[in-house]
Amino acid sequence: MQTFDLAAQGLRALNSTLHGLKGQTNQTSWEIINPKGAHAIAVGLDAPVDVTVRGSTGYYCAGMNKQATVRVKGSAGPGVAENMMSGTVIIDGDASQYAGATGRGGLLVIKGNASSRCGISMKGIDIVVHGNIGHMSAFMAQSGNMVVLGDAGEALGDSLYEARLFVRGSVKSLGADCIEKEMRPEHLALLADLLKRGEADHLAKPEEFKRYGSARKLYTFNIDNASSY
Repeated sequence: MQTFDLAAQGLRALNSTLHGLKGQTNQTSWEIINPKGAHAIAVGLDAPVDVTVRGSTGYYCAGMNKQATVRVKGSAGPGVAENMMSGTVIIDGDASQYAGATGRGGLLVIKGNASSRCGISMKGIDIVVHGNIGHMSAFMAQSGNMVVLGDAGEALGDSLYEARLFVRGSVKSLGADCIEKEMRPEHLALLADLLKRGEADHLAKPEEFKRYGSARKLYTFNIDNASSY
Protein backbone atom coordinates (compact mmCIF):
# COMPACT_ATOMS: atom_id res chain seq x y z
CA MET A 1 0.00 0.00 0.00
CA GLN A 2 1.17 3.49 -0.90
CA THR A 3 0.66 6.07 1.87
CA PHE A 4 0.25 9.75 1.01
CA ASP A 5 0.34 12.39 3.77
CA LEU A 6 -1.90 15.15 2.44
CA ALA A 7 -0.89 17.62 5.14
CA ALA A 8 2.79 17.24 4.26
CA GLN A 9 2.69 16.79 0.49
CA GLY A 10 -0.34 18.80 -0.60
CA LEU A 11 -3.46 18.32 -2.71
CA ARG A 12 -1.96 19.16 -6.11
CA ALA A 13 0.77 16.56 -5.66
CA LEU A 14 -1.79 13.96 -4.58
CA ASN A 15 -4.11 14.36 -7.52
CA SER A 16 -1.24 14.64 -9.98
CA THR A 17 0.19 11.38 -8.68
CA LEU A 18 -3.17 9.59 -8.87
CA HIS A 19 -3.85 10.96 -12.35
CA GLY A 20 -0.55 9.53 -13.49
CA LEU A 21 -1.63 5.97 -12.73
CA LYS A 22 -2.48 3.84 -15.73
CA GLY A 23 -4.49 0.66 -16.13
CA GLN A 24 -1.40 -1.57 -15.89
CA THR A 25 0.02 0.01 -12.73
CA ASN A 26 1.07 -2.24 -9.87
CA GLN A 27 0.50 0.63 -7.40
CA THR A 28 -3.15 -0.31 -6.95
CA SER A 29 -3.65 0.37 -3.24
CA TRP A 30 -3.43 3.87 -1.77
CA GLU A 31 -4.00 5.37 1.67
CA ILE A 32 -4.44 9.10 2.19
CA ILE A 33 -3.80 10.35 5.71
CA ASN A 34 -4.44 13.76 7.30
CA PRO A 35 -7.12 14.89 4.83
CA LYS A 36 -8.42 17.44 7.36
CA GLY A 37 -11.52 18.26 5.30
CA ALA A 38 -9.61 19.27 2.18
CA HIS A 39 -11.62 19.82 -1.01
CA ALA A 40 -11.34 17.87 -4.29
CA ILE A 41 -9.50 14.86 -2.89
CA ALA A 42 -9.04 12.04 -5.43
CA VAL A 43 -11.00 13.74 -8.22
CA GLY A 44 -10.84 12.62 -11.82
CA LEU A 45 -9.34 9.19 -11.21
CA ASP A 46 -9.24 6.89 -14.23
CA ALA A 47 -7.51 3.66 -13.18
CA PRO A 48 -8.60 0.47 -11.37
CA VAL A 49 -7.06 1.44 -8.04
CA ASP A 50 -8.26 1.37 -4.43
CA VAL A 51 -7.98 4.63 -2.49
CA THR A 52 -8.78 4.90 1.23
CA VAL A 53 -9.09 8.37 2.79
CA ARG A 54 -8.43 8.24 6.53
CA GLY A 55 -10.73 11.02 7.69
CA SER A 56 -13.42 13.40 6.51
CA THR A 57 -13.29 15.36 3.27
CA GLY A 58 -14.53 18.68 1.92
CA TYR A 59 -16.20 19.51 -1.39
CA TYR A 60 -16.25 17.21 -4.43
CA CYS A 61 -14.29 14.23 -3.13
CA ALA A 62 -14.02 11.51 -5.81
CA GLY A 63 -15.76 13.68 -8.39
CA MET A 64 -15.70 12.43 -12.00
CA ASN A 65 -14.48 9.04 -10.81
CA LYS A 66 -13.81 6.30 -13.37
CA GLN A 67 -12.81 2.72 -12.52
CA ALA A 68 -11.39 3.50 -9.07
CA THR A 69 -12.76 2.44 -5.69
CA VAL A 70 -12.62 5.31 -3.18
CA ARG A 71 -13.55 4.76 0.46
CA VAL A 72 -13.81 7.67 2.90
CA LYS A 73 -13.29 6.67 6.53
CA GLY A 74 -15.30 9.64 7.73
CA SER A 75 -17.90 12.01 6.30
CA ALA A 76 -17.92 13.88 3.00
CA GLY A 77 -18.74 17.48 2.14
CA PRO A 78 -20.96 18.72 -0.70
CA GLY A 79 -20.85 17.08 -4.10
CA VAL A 80 -19.15 13.81 -3.25
CA ALA A 81 -18.87 11.57 -6.35
CA GLU A 82 -20.33 14.36 -8.50
CA ASN A 83 -20.54 13.32 -12.16
CA MET A 84 -18.88 9.96 -11.50
CA MET A 85 -18.74 7.67 -14.51
CA SER A 86 -17.87 4.24 -13.09
CA GLY A 87 -16.19 2.56 -10.16
CA THR A 88 -17.30 2.69 -6.53
CA VAL A 89 -17.32 5.41 -3.87
CA ILE A 90 -18.10 4.42 -0.27
CA ILE A 91 -18.64 6.95 2.52
CA ASP A 92 -18.50 5.40 5.97
CA GLY A 93 -20.10 8.48 7.57
CA ASP A 94 -22.57 11.11 6.39
CA ALA A 95 -22.64 13.01 3.09
CA SER A 96 -23.54 16.66 2.64
CA GLN A 97 -25.81 18.05 -0.06
CA TYR A 98 -26.03 16.95 -3.71
CA ALA A 99 -24.13 13.70 -3.24
CA GLY A 100 -23.79 11.84 -6.54
CA ALA A 101 -25.11 14.80 -8.53
CA THR A 102 -25.30 14.17 -12.30
CA GLY A 103 -23.63 10.78 -11.82
CA ARG A 104 -23.58 8.76 -15.05
CA GLY A 105 -22.50 5.35 -13.74
CA GLY A 106 -20.85 3.44 -10.96
CA LEU A 107 -21.98 2.94 -7.37
CA LEU A 108 -22.12 5.45 -4.51
CA VAL A 109 -22.67 4.03 -1.02
CA ILE A 110 -23.37 6.32 1.95
CA LYS A 111 -23.42 4.44 5.24
CA GLY A 112 -24.75 7.39 7.20
CA ASN A 113 -27.28 10.02 6.15
CA ALA A 114 -27.30 12.15 3.00
CA SER A 115 -28.37 15.78 3.01
CA SER A 116 -30.58 17.62 0.52
CA ARG A 117 -30.61 16.99 -3.24
CA CYS A 118 -28.94 13.62 -3.08
CA GLY A 119 -28.79 12.23 -6.61
CA ILE A 120 -29.93 15.45 -8.27
CA SER A 121 -30.02 14.99 -12.06
CA MET A 122 -28.56 11.49 -11.78
CA LYS A 123 -27.99 9.93 -15.19
CA GLY A 124 -27.26 6.26 -14.57
CA ILE A 125 -25.49 6.12 -11.22
CA ASP A 126 -26.64 3.71 -8.48
CA ILE A 127 -26.87 5.26 -5.00
CA VAL A 128 -27.40 3.28 -1.79
CA VAL A 129 -27.96 5.27 1.42
CA HIS A 130 -28.06 3.34 4.69
CA GLY A 131 -29.64 6.25 6.56
CA ASN A 132 -31.98 9.10 5.59
CA ILE A 133 -31.94 11.55 2.68
CA GLY A 134 -32.90 15.22 2.70
CA HIS A 135 -35.37 17.30 0.71
CA MET A 136 -35.45 17.48 -3.10
CA SER A 137 -33.46 14.27 -3.50
CA ALA A 138 -33.50 12.72 -6.99
CA PHE A 139 -34.71 16.04 -8.43
CA MET A 140 -34.81 15.67 -12.23
CA ALA A 141 -33.27 12.20 -11.92
CA GLN A 142 -33.01 10.80 -15.43
CA SER A 143 -31.84 7.20 -14.97
CA GLY A 144 -30.20 4.92 -12.46
CA ASN A 145 -31.34 3.64 -9.07
CA MET A 146 -31.56 5.18 -5.61
CA VAL A 147 -32.00 2.98 -2.55
CA VAL A 148 -32.77 4.53 0.84
CA LEU A 149 -32.95 2.35 3.93
CA GLY A 150 -34.20 5.22 6.09
CA ASP A 151 -36.61 8.09 5.44
CA ALA A 152 -36.84 10.64 2.63
CA GLY A 153 -37.49 14.37 3.02
CA GLU A 154 -39.81 16.69 1.14
CA ALA A 155 -40.36 16.61 -2.62
CA LEU A 156 -38.72 13.29 -3.36
CA GLY A 157 -38.20 12.75 -7.08
CA ASP A 158 -39.53 16.12 -8.16
CA SER A 159 -39.67 16.34 -11.98
CA LEU A 160 -37.86 13.05 -12.38
CA TYR A 161 -37.63 11.14 -15.65
CA GLU A 162 -36.93 7.38 -15.57
CA ALA A 163 -34.81 6.80 -12.45
CA ARG A 164 -36.04 4.16 -9.98
CA LEU A 165 -36.36 5.15 -6.32
CA PHE A 166 -36.65 2.58 -3.51
CA VAL A 167 -37.40 3.81 0.02
CA ARG A 168 -37.75 1.61 3.06
CA GLY A 169 -38.93 4.27 5.52
CA SER A 170 -41.36 7.15 5.29
CA VAL A 171 -41.46 9.81 2.59
CA LYS A 172 -42.36 13.27 3.84
CA SER A 173 -43.77 14.26 0.45
CA LEU A 174 -43.45 13.41 -3.24
CA GLY A 175 -42.38 15.98 -5.79
CA ALA A 176 -44.16 16.88 -9.02
CA ASP A 177 -44.89 13.86 -11.23
CA CYS A 178 -43.44 11.36 -8.73
CA ILE A 179 -45.77 8.54 -7.67
CA GLU A 180 -45.59 5.25 -5.83
CA LYS A 181 -45.40 2.31 -8.23
CA GLU A 182 -45.95 -1.42 -8.09
CA MET A 183 -43.01 -3.49 -6.87
CA ARG A 184 -42.76 -6.35 -9.37
CA PRO A 185 -40.46 -9.42 -9.17
CA GLU A 186 -37.85 -7.82 -11.43
CA HIS A 187 -37.66 -4.85 -9.08
CA LEU A 188 -37.20 -7.10 -6.05
CA ALA A 189 -34.35 -8.86 -7.86
CA LEU A 190 -32.75 -5.55 -8.81
CA LEU A 191 -33.10 -4.27 -5.26
CA ALA A 192 -31.55 -7.43 -3.78
CA ASP A 193 -28.51 -6.92 -6.00
CA LEU A 194 -28.23 -3.24 -5.07
CA LEU A 195 -28.45 -4.01 -1.35
CA LYS A 196 -25.70 -6.62 -1.69
CA ARG A 197 -23.40 -4.34 -3.67
CA GLY A 198 -24.19 -1.48 -1.30
CA GLU A 199 -23.12 -3.53 1.74
CA ALA A 200 -26.65 -3.31 3.13
CA ASP A 201 -28.12 -6.77 2.52
CA HIS A 202 -27.70 -7.61 6.21
CA LEU A 203 -29.66 -4.49 7.17
CA ALA A 204 -32.83 -4.76 5.08
CA LYS A 205 -34.83 -7.03 2.77
CA PRO A 206 -36.20 -6.02 -0.64
CA GLU A 207 -39.77 -6.74 0.47
CA GLU A 208 -39.54 -3.92 3.03
CA PHE A 209 -39.23 -1.18 0.38
CA LYS A 210 -41.65 0.85 -1.71
CA ARG A 211 -40.87 1.87 -5.27
CA TYR A 212 -41.35 5.38 -6.65
CA GLY A 213 -41.03 6.65 -10.17
CA SER A 214 -42.32 9.04 -12.81
CA ALA A 215 -46.01 9.30 -13.62
CA ARG A 216 -44.78 10.26 -17.11
CA LYS A 217 -47.13 13.22 -17.37
CA LEU A 218 -44.94 16.22 -16.70
CA TYR A 219 -42.87 15.99 -19.90
CA THR A 220 -45.35 14.19 -22.13
CA PHE A 221 -47.61 15.95 -24.65
CA ASN A 222 -51.19 14.73 -24.28
CA ILE A 223 -53.33 15.24 -27.39
CA ASP A 224 -56.48 15.35 -25.24
CA ASN A 225 -55.18 18.57 -23.70
CA ALA A 226 -54.04 20.19 -26.96
CA SER A 227 -56.26 23.23 -26.43
CA SER A 228 -54.47 23.95 -23.15
CA TYR A 229 -51.01 24.36 -24.73
